[in-house]
Amino acid sequence: METRTELKEHEHEHDHQHGHGHVHAHPSQGQLQPRRPTREELGHIPGWGADLDRKNRPAVPMERTPPRFINAPVPEPEQQPERVEVLVSPERPGITQIFGTVQPPSGLSGVIRRAAFKTTENDLRHWLLLLLADRVNMVEGIADDLARGHVPNILGEMGIKAEWKHNPAGLVKKAAIATAVVGTAYYLLKGRDRSHR
Repeated sequence: METRTELKEHEHEHDHQHGHGHVHAHPSQGQLQPRRPTREELGHIPGWGADLDRKNRPAVPMERTPPRFINAPVPEPEQQPERVEVLVSPERPGITQIFGTVQPPSGLSGVIRRAAFKTTENDLRHWLLLLLADRVNMVEGIADDLARGHVPNILGEMGIKAEWKHNPAGLVKKAAIATAVVGTAYYLLKGRDRSHR
C-alpha cells in the first residue's frame, strides 16, 4: 500500500510524463481529487479571465482609460415652440424642451385635467382627476364621432368579439357584474324618487 506522499509523487511524475492537466487514478488507488487547471491551460477559452485583477486581464491592453462615451458632450435640444396649451405640474419649474401636442386639453375633460394639474403629483386627487378626465374624454370622442355622422363600433373596439371567441366565461361574468351594478343603481335611484314624493 502506498502512502499519501508516495501517491503525490506518483501523480507528479505521471503529469510530467503525459503532459496532462488532470490526474488519472489507477483502479487500485481509488478516486483522487482532480488537479485545478492553471491560468495558462484556461487561456484558450474566449472571455476567460475577464474578472481577474486588471494586471492579469487579457483585455486590459485594449481597454481605454477613461472608457469611451463617458462625459461625452451632449447638446441641449432646442426648445419646441408652444403652439397648444400644455399642462405642467406645479412641482416643475418650467416646460420641457420637447412635449406632445397631439391631444391638447379641450371640452369637459380639459377642464378636469386643468383642475388636476393645480394639485401636486403626490396628491391622490391629481391622479383620480386624470383618470376621470380620460373616461370623460372617451365619451366626448364617441359624441364627436356621432356629430360627424360616424357611428363607432363600440363593441368591436372593446374587443367583445375576440373575448367571446377566446374567453366566453370571462365575458359572461363581466356582463353579469355590469348588469348587477346598473340594476342596483337603477333600483336605488327609483327608491330615492319614491321617497321624495
